[in-house]
Amino acid sequence: MSLTYNEVKQQYAALQQTYDYMKSKREDIVSFISKHGITSITFVGCGSSYCLSKSAAFSTRLRAGMSSMALAGGDLMLNPKRYQSLLENTLLVAPSRSGSTSEVVEAVKLIQEVKHVPVLALSSVSNSPLSQKADFALELPWAFDHSVCQTRNITNLYVANLMIAAFLGNDESLIDSIGTAIGQGEAFMARVENAIRETTNFEWTNAVVLADGELQGLASEGAIALTEIAKVQAQSHHLLDVRHGPMVTVGPDTLVIAALTKDGSEHQHKLMQDIKNRGARIIAFGDHASVVPTDLVDLAIITESELDIAAQGIPFIFIPQIAALTSAERQGINPDQPDGLTAWVKL
Repeated sequence: MSLTYNEVKQQYAALQQTYDYMKSKREDIVSFISKHGITSITFVGCGSSYCLSKSAAFSTRLRAGMSSMALAGGDLMLNPKRYQSLLENTLLVAPSRSGSTSEVVEAVKLIQEVKHVPVLALSSVSNSPLSQKADFALELPWAFDHSVCQTRNITNLYVANLMIAAFLGNDESLIDSIGTAIGQGEAFMARVENAIRETTNFEWTNAVVLADGELQGLASEGAIALTEIAKVQAQSHHLLDVRHGPMVTVGPDTLVIAALTKDGSEHQHKLMQDIKNRGARIIAFGDHASVVPTDLVDLAIITESELDIAAQGIPFIFIPQIAALTSAERQGINPDQPDGLTAWVKL
């Protein structure tokens, strides 16, 4: 098996370490943010980390009641003066696998030249360039992906970001739900992997990942994984938004992966019917059997127990990861060395 596959399968072992580590840092994180008089949080990242930043910003607004946004590292690097007003009294949080991505490191440097903005670095490398520039560094070396495409690292950074939002909002229920999802992870992978492989073992050339709210940024990362690993055209959208234009790309050559929820289930089920009528193959995910219309989808994946919606992202991302690997294997593509990509960008 590939290195990428091994890292996918090792993600829950790493997640348990991340969960324990973040809980041990809870008081320090909250104290650090409180000390700096932070009124907002700005997440910054590139590629996969930017996708995670979008989910993190949403969770921070929803869970902690704080103003929050996500900026692409390259955008911020090119336009630090233009965005200076957005960074007043903000905490800059930078989730990064390597802590060495040029756009993010340079963006932090350029911002600090104008006015000091407190920086919390979250990386999977110890003593990275980003950590060295930060006021507070969280490091998850056990989550580092050695393959070019990120898998294990993504889930761990997603959880770390989410736990920061939960700490700031004193959301104990979410913290517990994250722990539950991690505890069920090994059994979940063993239970659903073969079914995902069987369902995605056809000649699809287009993929659509659908999710709302806190999972939308993570769905964008799922689309990136499908593009990088399987070399297919992949996109992500909010659930009902797929009807507003992108539906024209959905057909018999399309794999659709959708995260469904209890609220508005009638509309979601109608959407699954519309997608099915266009000939696409559908994998639908939910945390309760009533959420997923088994007669309208090709594969229904249900978690062992009900989870907070944000915690559902932990098992959800496994679906596009395995779908991408299945397609790569069928096409004879080496997922560890995708053409034209490097593990992180150095300008």
